[in-house]
Amino acid sequence: MKAAAIMRAFSRTGEVEQLLVHTGQHYDDKLSKEMFEDLRLPRPDVDLGIGSGSHGDQTGRALMALEPVIEEYSPHWVFTVGDVNSTLAAALVGAKLNIPVAHVEAGLRSGDRTMPEEINRLVTDRLSDALFTTEPSANENLLREGIPPEQIHYVGNVMIDTLLRFLEPARSLEIPHKLGLTPGEYVVVTLHRPGNVDDPARLGSILAALAECGALTGCEIVLPLHPRTRERIERFGLKEALGRLNTVQPMRYLEFLGLMDGAGAVITDSGGIQEETTVLGVPCVTLRPSTERPVTIVEGTNRLFNEDLAGLAAVISESLGSSRGPVFPALWDGFAAERIAALVTEWDSSHVFRGRGGLVSQA
Repeated sequence: MKAAAIMRAFSRTGEVEQLLVHTGQHYDDKLSKEMFEDLRLPRPDVDLGIGSGSHGDQTGRALMALEPVIEEYSPHWVFTVGDVNSTLAAALVGAKLNIPVAHVEAGLRSGDRTMPEEINRLVTDRLSDALFTTEPSANENLLREGIPPEQIHYVGNVMIDTLLRFLEPARSLEIPHKLGLTPGEYVVVTLHRPGNVDDPARLGSILAALAECGALTGCEIVLPLHPRTRERIERFGLKEALGRLNTVQPMRYLEFLGLMDGAGAVITDSGGIQEETTVLGVPCVTLRPSTERPVTIVEGTNRLFNEDLAGLAAVISESLGSSRGPVFPALWDGFAAERIAALVTEWDSSHVFRGRGGLVSQA
């Protein structure tokens, strides 16, 4: 979703040649291949097919596969987005090959180093030359960590660029109607973080709490099952706990956006969904002790829940009646990627930008 907005913005300048490298870290068809179709992204120029594995294995294989690609093409910039293992691998390769690295969605911090994504964010930002941020807290984090202010650029949220571009096409699919759901009277749930799905007791308690949410509110609890979560449920013998939930297969981007847009509330452990629900005006409850996206808490569209899961149903019941309508934090206006493209083309035209080593020639 982030790469789509960035590539579109650079294409519209008519001044930049782009190479799209897909590591294949997200390898489920619903989470990867079909995403390109929905987002009108070109097929990747290079598809590395990394697949699954431990964090070290996945990051290492991405490093080994990316290095010859970047060496061969010798780009002026390596753009890396988000906070996954591929994000870190791309930053490491770019830095080691002395190619300027741009990190889109820089500076986000949860303060929880047990999250692999937090480690990826910290290291990627330290290696990056241009750091494009989505919210004021990200700028503050980077400055506190010693990143020179001239490398930090508050541009807005490219994830929201994509959401705003595709919201009407998503609505036109009428996904709630096709699933027999009444808008505003169902709750969407996404679960995939290790802290929630890797421990059988924790996962079992969450599934029981979700069933209680449905019983107390009278709403259907719709759970698109992430491949990781489905595997854990089967391994832990928890399939019976799904009986009172409406489980569906992983959805394409437009389908899920349409489903989320019609929900009365969302329960998640995803970072991006906290942002998307803010702009959609759908109350969000995040099953985590902290968030790297505090603007969603400040705006009142999201709340953290890491308490006794027996209390989740009451929180959801309260959330269902608390919709405030869409909220647009500063610069979440659909033009973040255009700001990035304008900055980079300006630097390229002057052949100079400020990076880790100070003034660096682009010639």
